[in-house]
Amino acid sequence: MPLTDPTGGTCAIARTITALGDRWSLLVLREAAFGTSRFSEFRQRLGIASDVLTDRLQSLVAHGVLERVAYQEEGSRTRTEYRLTEAGREFQVVLGALGDWGRDHLRSEREAGVQYHDADGRPVRVAFVDADGRVLDREEVVIRRR
Repeated sequence: MPLTDPTGGTCAIARTITALGDRWSLLVLREAAFGTSRFSEFRQRLGIASDVLTDRLQSLVAHGVLERVAYQEEGSRTRTEYRLTEAGREFQVVLGALGDWGRDHLRSEREAGVQYHDADGRPVRVAFVDADGRVLDREEVVIRRR
């Protein structure tokens, strides 16, 4: 069931949650970032029902974060892969922020999941950065309605 947006569709956060905010969509995007691209791989890695996966993939394609790409293995029929678009690659920052928050506030005895690193292998984190490139402390960030 879609979420209602009391701002009449003008709030970017509400639009994003409506389009991409369910558990399965986020997990499909996480797996796509790892390089998963085929329906059977998504299904196996996530343990998701075929009808739910079909719905989520169609929705993610419709919202422009995944694209369908035809491929054909020798001797087989043409099939479809799902690859992240530029918008899908940009969404990884959102997943990174969710992961950071979860590690900080929803502790687990056995930590698994995604870790983000730079090209040299050093851990990175998601942060607010000002126009000059300075990373801001949370206390320096002011949230305002438009």
